[in-house]
Amino acid sequence: MNKLLITLLSTALSASLLANPGPDNREPAVIVEETTTALLDELDSRRAEFTENPALLREMVNRDMLRLIDTDYSARLILGRAGRGMETEKMDDFASAMSDHLLSRYADGLLSFEADTRPEVLPLRGNNSEKLTRVRTRFKLDDGGFVPVDFAFRKTEQGWKAFDVTIEGISYVLTYRNQISPLVAKDGIEKVTADIRAGNLLLED
Repeated sequence: MNKLLITLLSTALSASLLANPGPDNREPAVIVEETTTALLDELDSRRAEFTENPALLREMVNRDMLRLIDTDYSARLILGRAGRGMETEKMDDFASAMSDHLLSRYADGLLSFEADTRPEVLPLRGNNSEKLTRVRTRFKLDDGGFVPVDFAFRKTEQGWKAFDVTIEGISYVLTYRNQISPLVAKDGIEKVTADIRAGNLLLED
């Protein structure tokens, strides 16, 4: 399993709240472990079906993955200063476009995961709080090495929600902020959002 696929799985654990409007009382580490296990178990059991009909895989992604992070909060972090004072409707549109972008990339690569792919959830360490708790995991590579993947959670009214993922020390929020924030300042949020939706904006993970 290569690093791109780790990125796809990780960002899939960072999608949105829409599929599960009720509160999630699980702790962050449990969310990561149970969600990943359930997702990959279903993928393994329906691999032939999903390979023949990728639309079904996208349905599964939308059913199970669109409930794991505070999308609006993550979007505001990505925009940084460019998002200050932005109208709620424009912010919502941008957050939705980013979520769709990540899920599309994820669904395209999901079938490449091997049946034995599972992250190892490591013990919590450091000063964790309701504003920020980091769940450390590591993914085993084909060569026997490991890639560290950390999930950042915060406590919301709906329970714990992830808002960032860091792979080998590189935050996806900061990565996208460095690419998107200058474009928003230059072209405006509406054009950037439209370009993301149309696939005209090449975003690097």
